[in-house]
This record gives sequence, structure tokens and C-alpha cells, in this order.
Amino acid sequence: MKILSFVDLHGSIKSMRELKKKAKQADVIVCAGDLSIFGSELDVLMMELDKIGKKVLIVHGNHEFEEEISVICKIMKNCEFIHKKVVEYKGVSFIGWGGGGFSLVDKEFEKFAKKIKKKIEGKKTVLITHAPPYDTKLDFIYKEHHGNKSIKKFIDTNQPKLAVSGHLHETAGKKDKVKKSIVINPGPSGVVSQV
Repeated sequence: MKILSFVDLHGSIKSMRELKKKAKQADVIVCAGDLSIFGSELDVLMMELDKIGKKVLIVHGNHEFEEEISVICKIMKNCEFIHKKVVEYKGVSFIGWGGGGFSLVDKEFEKFAKKIKKKIEGKKTVLITHAPPYDTKLDFIYKEHHGNKSIKKFIDTNQPKLAVSGHLHETAGKKDKVKKSIVINPGPSGVVSQV
């Protein structure tokens, strides 16, 4: 399966155009949050994504409220809000966890991880979080790591094929590995990955 993932679009029309071109190569589109700037024109941006005509799996970032994306997705044909969910699509389990980006530890995510453990065992998985995993190329800015240790532990333990995150604009386009898992910050223009 080919996945077009992106994050931190923040309303960029230029990046949206690039995403639309890249979407032709993808089976599914994944957004790891911050589609807008503090919710501004979020409905318009989501309509543009929906018009691409591909399945769009989305979590919120720190610039959107969980509720507003959830409500907008309900009226969209192709967009699905997957925060705190595991969604099966074409043989792949997509795990969504939105918001945040500012904490080193996320106890609520840890509870969620325990709850879904049996559901994802032995399956091909993709993790989508707004916050980046700790101690990777995705969270290293200003000479130190700023990511989330709970997310890193999940990746280390469960080994998803791909983990998509963002939040830190300085690491857009960076890629790393946690054991066999590929971790990426695809940035606003997006990256197509094969899983």
C-alpha cells in the first residue's frame, strides 16, 4: 500500500497543490494534524482534501480542536477522524492519536496503547501522532530532544511499519528508524511511503 502522509500544512495553498499532485500515486492519505492555523478555514481545507477522492485518515494537531475536526469529518465523504481509534483499511491497521506535542510523557496515550495491544498484535500497522517520538531525528532541535517518550516506547515495543508525526517544523522532511520501524515527519508537502 502507498501512503501519502503530511503534517503542519497550516493552510498553505502551495503545499495543498503539491499534496494533490502526489495523491495520484497514493492509495490512502494520512494527516498528522495542524491542517489549519488555529482552526482558521478548517472546513475549507478539509473540503479540498475530501475532493481529492481518496480515503483521508486524520488526527488533530495543537492548532485544531478534536471536536471541530470530528464534526467536519462526519459530513465529508472521504475524510475520517481517527483520534483514539484503530482503523483497518486495505489490510493495514492505522492507529490515531492527535493533539499535544508539548509533553515528554502522555499517560493517556499509554492507557490507550494497553487497550489496543491485542487488537494490533500480528498486524501491519501505521501509527499517526501529532507529537514526535523522543530521541529521534524528528524531535532534535536546539541541541536537545523535545519529543514524547510514551510514543517512542510504543514504537519500540509494537514496531509499526511506519510512524508519522510532526509538530516540530524544524524537522520537516526528516526520517529515522526505531528498530525496524520507519519514523517520518513528512512536512506540509507530504511524502509517499510504501508499507
